[in-house]
Amino acid sequence: MLNIGVAGGLGRMGRAIIQSIGENPALRLTSTWERSGTSGIGEKHSGADHCVVGAGVSGPMDVAIDFTAPEATVALASWCADNKTPLVIGTTGLEEHHHQALNQAAEQVAIVQAPNMSVGVNVLVALVSEAARMLGPDFDLEVIESHHRRKKDAPSGTAMRLVEALLAAREGSSAVFERYGMIGERPKNAIGVQTIRGGDVVGEHTVFYLGDGERVELTHRATDRGIFARGALRAARWVVGRPAGRYSMNDVLA
Repeated sequence: MLNIGVAGGLGRMGRAIIQSIGENPALRLTSTWERSGTSGIGEKHSGADHCVVGAGVSGPMDVAIDFTAPEATVALASWCADNKTPLVIGTTGLEEHHHQALNQAAEQVAIVQAPNMSVGVNVLVALVSEAARMLGPDFDLEVIESHHRRKKDAPSGTAMRLVEALLAAREGSSAVFERYGMIGERPKNAIGVQTIRGGDVVGEHTVFYLGDGERVELTHRATDRGIFARGALRAARWVVGRPAGRYSMNDVLA
C-alpha cells in the first residue's frame, strides 16, 4: 500500500487525483491540505471521507503530489527535503528562482517535475522534435494552446515545453509570443506561440509545420483531467525509492 499526500486537495486537479487514488486499491490517501483560509479546511474531503482537509502538511505519507501554485510548491519541496519524502510536481508557472529552490530540495530527495503529466503529451514532445528535424528549415513552426478561462499562467507550461523541444531541434530559432501590429514579414527562424483562454477547455496543444503547398499538424487534446491524475500517480509510484535528484516524465516513462 502506497500512502499519498495531496497538496491542494480541494482544487480541480487535487480532486481528480484523490478520485483516482480511491479507484486503486494499492493506493491510499493519508493526507490532504489547502492554504490557510480556504473554505473546507477541517472538514472531511468529499472524495475521501476518511481524510480531513488540513491547513498545512500533515499525516504519514510515502510520497506527496503537488498541483498548486509556485510559492506553495517551493514551500512543500522544502518540507519534503527536510522529511525525506519524495515529491511529484505538476504546478505550472514556475520561474527560474522557483527552479533553483527545487534544485536545492532535490539534493536531499527525489522530485519528479513536469508541466504536464499526461502520457500522450509527453509522447507529443518527442514527436514534435523529431518532426522538426525531418521536415527541416523550410517549414515554419507555430504553437497554439487552449485552456479554460480560469487558468492563470500563459503560455501554458506544456506549450513552453513544446517550444523548448522545437528550439533544441531547430538551432538558431527563437520564440515569438502573441504577435500584434505591423511586425513585418515572418522571420525564418521564428517559432510563433499563441494562447487561447475560454470556456471549460481542459487543454489542447497543436504544433503546426507550415510549408509551401502542405502543412503538418500534431495535436494533443485533453478531455478529462483524469489523464493528468493518472500520470501523476504513475510518477508517484515510480519516484518512491529513487535517489535524490530531479526527474521528468521522460524518466518515468522510459
